[in-house]
Amino acid sequence: MPDYRLSGQKNRHKRAIPPERKAPAPASTPAPVSEPGESIRLQKLLAQHGMGSRRDMEVMIAAGRASINGVIAKLGDRVAPGDVVRVDNKIIRLRRHNRLPRVMLYHKPEGEIVSLDDPEGRPSVFDKLPQMKTSKWIAVGRLDFNTSGLLIFTTDGALANRLMHPRFEMEREYAVRIVGELTPEQVTHLKNGVELADGLAKFEQLRDEGGIGTNHWYRVMLKEGKNREVRRMFEVIGLTVSRLMRVRFGPVNLPPRLKRGMLLELDDIEVDRLLKLVNPPAKAKLT
Repeated sequence: MPDYRLSGQKNRHKRAIPPERKAPAPASTPAPVSEPGESIRLQKLLAQHGMGSRRDMEVMIAAGRASINGVIAKLGDRVAPGDVVRVDNKIIRLRRHNRLPRVMLYHKPEGEIVSLDDPEGRPSVFDKLPQMKTSKWIAVGRLDFNTSGLLIFTTDGALANRLMHPRFEMEREYAVRIVGELTPEQVTHLKNGVELADGLAKFEQLRDEGGIGTNHWYRVMLKEGKNREVRRMFEVIGLTVSRLMRVRFGPVNLPPRLKRGMLLELDDIEVDRLLKLVNPPAKAKLT
């Protein structure tokens, strides 16, 4: 799979993302349906607005919870720019010049949780995201409290599912610092697979990045996202991970210029490229 190297693009996103973006003013009356060819299936529109997967949206539509221009929607209905779509009491619009989902990259520092609710009141990665009224941010995968690195957020449920679902085997790459150094036998063990409580886990790639004593780094890659998987794999062979950073998720790399705690929103060209990378034509399957 080709890398989606944001770091190779110059003169973009030099400033941090502003805390919020103004929502479009509601229309007083429904606009007429636009020209043929610009329409989109209702379930796809709702998924792009972060309301759930397409299957979830189909269930919602079948339950009669969605309407188009005041008419209860049915499965198979399409909407076009200007149509007024309601789900329960919430208005969802398809705008002519802004049909792409939003995608945000975040360099998570240690000490933040990837959750909206925490009984302990710890800082959340969602606290820094721009607030939206008609959609919500979906975190693509998780990082535990003590792990840093790349987090991807999107408003498109279908894109999030395409990146996260195990059947697509999206690669996750990490920089790992351990106390000690791996022996050749341990490297072989980790690449062949170690047994965890929730099944076999293995590194597809494992590369020595150098260092001495308690500051030895490795680069590892795996194709799944079990809870604390990298840390638990090293624990099985008796080694402790002292620092863990995700540097790539699927075709998206952590840009070097994106410092810890900073956000970076992809522009339309980058989002379009990402969508094409994760949704290739049927004859060009991901490997």
